[in-house]
Amino acid sequence: MTTFYPTKFICFAGYSHSMHKPITLSRYVFHSLRKLLALVTRPTVQNNSAEALGLQPDKPVCYVLRNRSLSDLLMLENVCRKAGLPRPYAYIDADAREGDRAHFFLTRQEGLILQRERPKHSNTLENLLKRVEEQEGSDVQLVPVSVFWGRAPDKEHSALKLLFDWNFSLGGRFRKFIAILLHGRHSMVHFNPAMSLREIVDEGQDHPRTLRKVGRILRVHFRQLRESVIGPDLSHRRNLVNTLIHTPQIRQAIEAEAAAHDITLVEAEQKARSYANEIASDYSYPVLRFLDIVLTWFWNKQYDGVSINNVEQIRDLAQTHSIVYVPCHRSHIDYLLLSYVLYYEGLTPPHVAAGINLNMPVVGTILRKGGVFFMRRTFRGNPLYSNVFHEYMHTLSTRGFPIEYFVEGGRSRTGRTLNPKTGMLSISMRSYVRDSRKPVTFVPVYIGYEKLLEVKTYLGELRGKSKKKESPLDVFSTLAALKDQFGKAWLNFGEPIDLGTLLDKQVPDWEDHTSVNEKPAWLKDATNQLAFNIASGINSAAVLNPINLVAMALLSSPRHALGEQELVLLLDTYCRIMSQCPYSSQTVMTDLDGHAMLRYAEKLNVVTKISDSLGDVYSLDEKTAVAMTYYRNNVLHMFAVPSLLCCLFVNNDCLTLREIYRVCTILYPYLKAELFLHWSEQGFMRVVRKWLNTLVDEGLITVDSDRVYYQPEQSSSKYVMLTVLSRAISQTIERFYMVISLLISNGTGSIEQETLENQSRDLAQRLSIIHGLNAPEFFDKALFKGFIGQLRLNGVLDICQTNKLNFGEDVVMVAEEAFKVLTSEVRHSILQTTKSQPVPVLEPDQQ
Repeated sequence: MTTFYPTKFICFAGYSHSMHKPITLSRYVFHSLRKLLALVTRPTVQNNSAEALGLQPDKPVCYVLRNRSLSDLLMLENVCRKAGLPRPYAYIDADAREGDRAHFFLTRQEGLILQRERPKHSNTLENLLKRVEEQEGSDVQLVPVSVFWGRAPDKEHSALKLLFDWNFSLGGRFRKFIAILLHGRHSMVHFNPAMSLREIVDEGQDHPRTLRKVGRILRVHFRQLRESVIGPDLSHRRNLVNTLIHTPQIRQAIEAEAAAHDITLVEAEQKARSYANEIASDYSYPVLRFLDIVLTWFWNKQYDGVSINNVEQIRDLAQTHSIVYVPCHRSHIDYLLLSYVLYYEGLTPPHVAAGINLNMPVVGTILRKGGVFFMRRTFRGNPLYSNVFHEYMHTLSTRGFPIEYFVEGGRSRTGRTLNPKTGMLSISMRSYVRDSRKPVTFVPVYIGYEKLLEVKTYLGELRGKSKKKESPLDVFSTLAALKDQFGKAWLNFGEPIDLGTLLDKQVPDWEDHTSVNEKPAWLKDATNQLAFNIASGINSAAVLNPINLVAMALLSSPRHALGEQELVLLLDTYCRIMSQCPYSSQTVMTDLDGHAMLRYAEKLNVVTKISDSLGDVYSLDEKTAVAMTYYRNNVLHMFAVPSLLCCLFVNNDCLTLREIYRVCTILYPYLKAELFLHWSEQGFMRVVRKWLNTLVDEGLITVDSDRVYYQPEQSSSKYVMLTVLSRAISQTIERFYMVISLLISNGTGSIEQETLENQSRDLAQRLSIIHGLNAPEFFDKALFKGFIGQLRLNGVLDICQTNKLNFGEDVVMVAEEAFKVLTSEVRHSILQTTKSQPVPVLEPDQQ
């Protein structure tokens, strides 16, 4: 937020806005040029407030610009005036009519036509430093400011660079004039938090060393900021491919390919070159600007804009780390949304990994020039391709390019975060182990939509339709759908995961494994841990938007319908309890109340309103109800704990704290694996206790002095609310119980895992028909596979030599705890279908 300071009362940085200065010729010319520049520029500004900069009103401010440039100074003056900040053209001393002004440059140009920048200590900096050294208690706040006229990355070995690229050290006034004309309306001014000159002086070094240190700190800052905004210098695509082909790793792979397929080295090299050209992006700044214009229209025309959260920490990381963005994958437009947001926020758009299926005519070319590089779905059986791809990824990472890929592998058809695919993570980890000079950080990103373009296609695929192959004609079908309104898009950055820190914790001796060709023995476990941390990090950054909450409320009602009063009460309850027990510190929730959420959902045509003399009833028709399961599943993990507790008290009159902990302890590993919950087992128990207190505060359960918890009166409105809250997680527990019932029904050592998965899916489909469960993910085979895998991981199941599943008493224990959470109606249906009620399996010596 921009802060404006009243000029009559505040004298900031030694300059009073209300003070009249004599109009000299130089001031007249300066301000005339400033006003002229304002007519042709529309800069984007970052951190232009006293709060963001950490400015103290009682200390003078001096701005630092990297390059000596009148146009940069004019731009800075305009921005500071508009933001109510101290003005750089003013004198540092408020009452002075001559002396040092509140700015200086780090470099000085030499030459008349072709100018070359030379580092040189500014007289202003020397004077300020002497003042601080000589006057005890005095201080000056240095504010580095970078002005970017356009944000095109430098091109290595480009002849045009000498003529039009103002960022290059060999410069000229003519080029700067051209840059202003071409890029004035998409320029950017970036303020950095203030540096205290007093803190540096207090380190006790002599004057020359302190002067050099200040200059060095400022130069490092400007270099890091420049790379975070426009990225490292880009090689021409042809040069990059040539570099890849001539690395020792690729040369060895070429020789191996030639020997394995009995072809010449020239033929093998051509093959490697074709792979590199197939993979590599072809970053183009004009295409990026074109996409910026188109997407700005798209997000504001079809959507109600984009809500961006928690981006501040990413700006700091981008200056010192190689960043790998790992978002969830909901839609094809995820590629565009994250790159657009980063560009809009003044950060370098990443190089994005995309499936080769998107390398279509026209569309593929635009994506490639927007920073997308393409990869095949599998590298199996093609070591040359694998080596080329690994080397390309290593080149991007070590040069500091931000990278983006989707760890889920494909788009989520259910709205849940999918089990991560570890292939790309393994490549990134091996690259870092090979060269760890620059730290690498993974940034989980949650992307959510209030209405999704592809949701109908997803639900069709879940019901058995084959996946449709991408085609350039899909663009026209997408355009046909744009007549609808889609609400907001939400993008929330999660907690960054430092790769070095993770490896230090998981594999203390990881730095001893620097071999390029050999996979370390610990790689699989470390990659799996990283994958889970990313998935849980994405879920920790989830957004509770109005459509998520309306979907959760109506889908939990018996017939997907509620009266307006009841629905508003339920929505307000959701918001209240989620505010009291937020899922994580990165979680974001809508600020609308129940009435406003309902109006908003009605505006987006996701609910149906029926009015009569008794009031309004809101419902979901059959097709809409199926679609709304997608939006509910986006945030299902946030409701896992309260819903589990509500399930317990719907089906049990009373429970001790010990009994509650026992059920939660046994079921938590399976809930954690399916929903990527982020708590440790000890942390989970604290969360359970906190939620119990919240439910007691809401009157949904009661507790006595002996810490025995009771359900409310079954005829009360609180019991109805408890029942509705319980339904969020009940289908997940039902799937657990189905698998275990089928296991026991078949007997130990009698069924293979794939057969069990198929039987579980068939049973779920049957129950969905019997109980009217219109949710395709209920019988998603992947969820059953994940649960069985977790049972094996926990040692509850193992596979014998005949490939059958063996189990013991632990299976019955899980069944008994799940039994306590389910309604009698569902338990009866499952047991009737499996023709076996779970009973303890006795050991041979007990029979």
